[in-house]
Amino acid sequence: MSDRQGFDFEHFYFRELHPDIFIGTASDRYLGWVGQIYSEDRYKGRISSRSKKIKGRTFQEDVLPVESVEEYFNHFRILEIDYTFYGFLLTADGEATQNFHVLSRYKSHLKEDDYLLLKVPQSIFAQKILNAGKYIANEDYLNVKAFIERFYEPALTLLGSNLKGFIFEQEYQRRGERISASELARSLDFFFNSIYPDPRYHVELRTESYLTPVVFDVLEKHGVGQVLSHWSWLPPLAKQFAKSGGRFLNAERQCIIRLMTPLGIRYEDAYAQAHPFSKLVEGMLQPEMIEETARIMWAGIEQEVTVNVIVNNRAGGNAPLIAKRIAEAFTTAKPQSGSKTEKNE
Repeated sequence: MSDRQGFDFEHFYFRELHPDIFIGTASDRYLGWVGQIYSEDRYKGRISSRSKKIKGRTFQEDVLPVESVEEYFNHFRILEIDYTFYGFLLTADGEATQNFHVLSRYKSHLKEDDYLLLKVPQSIFAQKILNAGKYIANEDYLNVKAFIERFYEPALTLLGSNLKGFIFEQEYQRRGERISASELARSLDFFFNSIYPDPRYHVELRTESYLTPVVFDVLEKHGVGQVLSHWSWLPPLAKQFAKSGGRFLNAERQCIIRLMTPLGIRYEDAYAQAHPFSKLVEGMLQPEMIEETARIMWAGIEQEVTVNVIVNNRAGGNAPLIAKRIAEAFTTAKPQSGSKTEKNE
């Protein structure tokens, strides 16, 4: 597993599935992927462990060193970096944070055609944040200066051409507490009009009532992509795609599909079922997620859009095996000969 190979989903090589398809995962370095993505013996004695508490239960996560990203990119073309969701790259005083240093180590192992998606800190895009066990209004919500100076500019400087996109994820807003879609659209219009124009922006809204024309029009105005997310309380991917008229909003003709959790399952429960992320969990993977993802991938190709599919372990137990299912469904769902897609290949 040391060299890059052509498409071979039986051995988890997805880089050459299709020129306009990028398959990757949300986070990496999982010990549960040894034998699939990572070599059996390469990291012996260099596995670190950390504890994670979820709903009163403690889980141990065993993590490979950053160097393992080299093997990761033998198999995948893209990787979503999640830890930037929890903190900036620079402090308010301009000093490099721990996230900056870790990301710098990742960069040192990347080749020219390895690409990263960065999650924008929740401090920028969350309407409410958790503080002392309670959700309170986020004073830095849509803070233009903080985004530019403490995240956007250092990310560009650090990653250069390896940076493929920014994901702005907004948490679910409870009924009775949420602002209207029109008010959200106005605030997003102001924000994206105030930051540097960049076709690599993508927005994930986890509140179904915000998936409306007034919001989509603002995203399209600024060339911002709609993230299609298979997540607990959102509708199925096909319905999300239909809500925007089956069109792709991103100015650079990029689309991001994120497969996060089974529909109707909370994060905590999905994590507990999937841990330790070494195999598919019986009954957890929802077949419709795979089928709809494959159809949207082909829809993107038909419209000359590059589709980036990001898979999380929590969507079924083991991200590489889920990616394999997607690759199989994608090849099976290939349009008949003579279609626009066939002619463009």
